[in-house]
Amino acid sequence: MDRICLILLFSLLQQAAAAQFNDSVNHYLNAGLSGTLNQSAGNKNYLLNNAVKYGFYKRKSGLNFNAGWIYGQNNDGVTNNDFTTALDFNIYRDTASRFNYWGLTAYTTSYSLKINNQFQGGLGGAYKLVDNPRLYLRVSDGILFEQSDIIRPDSIRERYNTFRNSLRLQLKWYPYRILSFESTSFWQPSLKNSSDYIITCQLGLNLRLIKWLSLSTNLNYNRLSRTNKENLLFTYGLVFERYF
Repeated sequence: MDRICLILLFSLLQQAAAAQFNDSVNHYLNAGLSGTLNQSAGNKNYLLNNAVKYGFYKRKSGLNFNAGWIYGQNNDGVTNNDFTTALDFNIYRDTASRFNYWGLTAYTTSYSLKINNQFQGGLGGAYKLVDNPRLYLRVSDGILFEQSDIIRPDSIRERYNTFRNSLRLQLKWYPYRILSFESTSFWQPSLKNSSDYIITCQLGLNLRLIKWLSLSTNLNYNRLSRTNKENLLFTYGLVFERYF
């Protein structure tokens, strides 16, 4: 039995060799389905978290598309019906450069945060603080234009425009070939009023089962000061990914 376990572990390590973009591999696809379910003594609540990511990279440029839908319900009714989508591009001065320019457009609608519609678009720059096979750390900053339609804490509907500074910190850590940790955090205060801000933090831990399939746990935190709403979501499930 010990030999069988060692053989299986070695096989997983071999299959989990880190894939990456190169001259012949330009595309990346990631799709995940996760959630939580709790039922006891007549109480029932569940949460589903669906997400898809696509990336394209070629020499000095890259393009990323992300979309996610979170739906939750308990005995009192719907708790989450949140949809987000984003498209961003990156332009590098050369293939070895740590600095790059980026552009972003994003759309959000969120039942839990009281966002009817929200559009963001802008430009900025990013710098890789660490970039090696085991650790990736990048910080970026830029200015976004935002157009939003929300429900204020006093239940009044509000439509507004503002410019925000968008500070982002990205971390990817691979302590072992079959284990990875990822984190993306945003701090977005309005340039008009510092008390008007958005906080987003996403943490993920993935255990690779085979080359294209992983077990995943995710912790997401979001806060929108203008509606005085926040959510903290913990989910677990499966993630499919492939470079091609």
